[in-house]
Amino acid sequence: MEDVGEWARHWQFPELPGLDLLRARYVRHSFVRHAHEGFVLGAVRTGIEDVVMPGETVRARPGTVVMINPEVPHAAHAGVPEGWTYATLYPSARLVAGIAAETTTLRGTAGFAETIVEDPDTALLIQEVHRAAEQGNALAADSVFRIAVARLLRRHGRSLPARRAGSAGARAAAAARSLLVERLAAPPSLEQLARELGTSPFALLRAFKAEYGLPPHSWLTGERVRRARLLLDDGTPPAEAAVTVGFTDQPHLNRHFTRIVGVTPGAYRRERARTYKNDGAALS
Repeated sequence: MEDVGEWARHWQFPELPGLDLLRARYVRHSFVRHAHEGFVLGAVRTGIEDVVMPGETVRARPGTVVMINPEVPHAAHAGVPEGWTYATLYPSARLVAGIAAETTTLRGTAGFAETIVEDPDTALLIQEVHRAAEQGNALAADSVFRIAVARLLRRHGRSLPARRAGSAGARAAAAARSLLVERLAAPPSLEQLARELGTSPFALLRAFKAEYGLPPHSWLTGERVRRARLLLDDGTPPAEAAVTVGFTDQPHLNRHFTRIVGVTPGAYRRERARTYKNDGAALS
């Protein structure tokens, strides 16, 4: 990354449980299509980030806020040759639900109606959360974070639609997903998976993508990275985590992890170790 001036920090602030933070400059780096269990709230400071969503690509510039609901597949890359710098918050669905219940009248599962909005003052608040957390100012970081999320929910929030009743295809996709989770390290082929579920490979492929926005192999890679993150959170060395979740070796994990999380597994683990070592103390 050094040759093009790229840098990134993906970390947690002990005083803000349920929230991950990423501040970075990317030029050549690109994020492959993936999804998160929680929300993504991003504010570009310089340059342009092209965010590839289902059916559209949005151009994130300074003054905009990108809002991605849980489990929505997306990818991203630089929209201009000089790349982009940004601050991103990854709050858990539970954390956002609590803020929505306290500050809005949204019913059901709260989320966002649009992917990108012009909202310069809230974009500044997202950057301020990072600044306060990096200074170890827990009161400011927590306060500004909650103000930013509440403002986004009031201005751009909506009640997310409930999942539709399961069709035969949706049931097959859910069953396939369960089998892939069970056999994470040694998954069956698409043909074997379809045979076990009593369907055809192409029918399963279509159903899975319709239900989860990704083909089974791409979804499986994302799930392996999620599991690897949990292992790294617990202090597992990257090489061991790689094999445990089904990657052939650490370079294999490095490649996929970096293209989804934005940093290498080693950098991710070092930040986690630093967080847990402080154990709630202010970071310098």
